[in-house]
Amino acid sequence: MQVIVLGGGLMGTATAFFLARRGIRVRLIERGYIGAGATVASFGNIRRTGRALEQMALAHRSLALWTRAEDLLGRDVEFRATGHLRLIFDEEGRADMVRFAAAARPLGLTLEHLEAAEVHRRFPGLGPTAIGASFSPKDGSANPRLVGPAFAAAAARAGAEIVARAGDVRITRTEAGFEVDTAQGSFGADVLVNCTGSGGRAIARQFGEDVPLTPHGPQMGVTEPLPHRILPVVGMWARDGGAYLRQVERGNVVFGGGVTRVPVDGSGYAKYDPAGQVTQLQKVVRLCPALADVAVIRNWSGNEGYTADMLPVMGASGTTPGLFHAFGFCGHGFQLGPGVGDAMAELIATGTCETPIAAMAITRFAA
Repeated sequence: MQVIVLGGGLMGTATAFFLARRGIRVRLIERGYIGAGATVASFGNIRRTGRALEQMALAHRSLALWTRAEDLLGRDVEFRATGHLRLIFDEEGRADMVRFAAAARPLGLTLEHLEAAEVHRRFPGLGPTAIGASFSPKDGSANPRLVGPAFAAAAARAGAEIVARAGDVRITRTEAGFEVDTAQGSFGADVLVNCTGSGGRAIARQFGEDVPLTPHGPQMGVTEPLPHRILPVVGMWARDGGAYLRQVERGNVVFGGGVTRVPVDGSGYAKYDPAGQVTQLQKVVRLCPALADVAVIRNWSGNEGYTADMLPVMGASGTTPGLFHAFGFCGHGFQLGPGVGDAMAELIATGTCETPIAAMAITRFAA
């Protein structure tokens, strides 16, 4: 079997890595630089709290791989299981947390429910006006700038061929499978895996599978370095998603959320919209008031694909034998990345997947 994986972000590099580990011949093709798309624009959150229940089994599979990341990849991608603290500021948020916790418990996620006094005792300085919180101690974060290149390098060591800066590709269906023409040459394979993020819709459409997907960019920022005081990843229970933050070991505080994502422009990327910065920072400061007088040194956005039902597309094509998809992770894909790669490799190699992914099949849009 010869496999071509299109897309050099976390989903594509992880898929190539786990395919190569199974002894399958695999070539990864990335139009630009490895890990420079949606992955590098990510917050780096590794959380199961608040995740769509249809993804929970995949999230568990992925977390087990994150805990082994340094051994698997041969380098530190800064995975730290510091815990995920999600603060509650009103009764609406508390009700949402209780409902989610009850639904997630049978699926293997047990959240600690903290009352206000416990929050303030265990996490001084965070959410002083919070009335409670949930805490998931095994979740955490990793460095989005490191993980794509790390998976690609590990895939290469396992036997995969990495083709970067390939430019726009042209895909042709052949009797033998697929032909992919790039600026780096033409390549054939009997299996094609579409891991091209927001570009996944265009590729799926070539094979008669349209997906209601729109590209948007997150609104992200980072502060000057500060003494390291914030251990967990911090978010809030809010129906608009709320703001979130984490402090890296070098001291900078990375933050996002709190405002509407912006559309992607003709450049292929969204740009940070300063009009929302005041609103965003007000919510960030609600999480950690000590950040009120801290300098923001950089803002950025990116390009993420959002489906109409906010679930990704993952699994076999419904129209074309040998074609597989893993795209459209709606800004929530970073945590899932290793699990997606492992599950896709299993599906391609064996025809089955031990993790339930049927809810994410592209065929749900066939009607």
